[in-house]
Amino acid sequence: MNEVAPPPFTVVMPLWRGDRADRFRAAARSATLEQDLRPAHLIVTVDGPVGPELERELAGIETGELGPALVLRHDRHRGLAPALQDALDRAETEIIARADADDLCRPDRFARQIPALADGQLDLLGCAMQEFSDDVAPGTGPLRRRPLSHEEIVAYLPVHSPFHHPTVVMRAPVALAAGGYRELDHLEDYWLWERMVLAGARCGNLPDVLVDYRVDEDLFARRGGWGMLASDLRLQRIFLRDRVIGPWGFVRNLASRGAYRLVPGAARRFVYRTFVEPFSPRSR
Repeated sequence: MNEVAPPPFTVVMPLWRGDRADRFRAAARSATLEQDLRPAHLIVTVDGPVGPELERELAGIETGELGPALVLRHDRHRGLAPALQDALDRAETEIIARADADDLCRPDRFARQIPALADGQLDLLGCAMQEFSDDVAPGTGPLRRRPLSHEEIVAYLPVHSPFHHPTVVMRAPVALAAGGYRELDHLEDYWLWERMVLAGARCGNLPDVLVDYRVDEDLFARRGGWGMLASDLRLQRIFLRDRVIGPWGFVRNLASRGAYRLVPGAARRFVYRTFVEPFSPRSR
């Protein structure tokens, strides 16, 4: 009996001037040439002008160094959601895989995720990831997990995002039917997951660590402040309107997010490590 070949898929990777060329090179290679199951296509969506080092990397990608690829350039910095939506609109495969320009995909990532999505039972699939940095080698840092089953994901959705965005593979038609990426600073993915779930998407997470997630000193600092709290407020209002949460959930979520967003970055790191990640439900 012949095995069915995995379907073609597209890797979507956003890039902007704040990314480092060496990290982008490593990330792009890890998501293409170094994969046991390689993508049919790579789309790099460039959010505004970038410097000469990044342009040299993009030039190599356009000449096919990493396989078939498309570079989408935008003349101004607009934000992550519009950049990703442009790539989602241009993807020619039904399945797309998200990857970031400073993380590392483990070689078996797509060989594990794409067949799990290809059987038609799932529309959105993530996995666990593990932190690393310049001082912490890949494979040695803290783990980040999320609930595994569809039912656990639906139950977790009102409280926290049930997926790690850089680990996700999804069916593009399902994401587009739910409205695609819409602008909501730092929470555009969480909003998309909510709309996909409400539209009937079947979801899951693999328990395996398939992505090494880069954490720099400023990561938790960037996750705080009044701007992030304003994004939280907007999303919680949407959740209330969509009946994902009730009035008590709205108050509870805003209280916890207000405390989280407005404490210093070091305290925010402690809160995440102590109270968020350990209580993410996992199927046994």
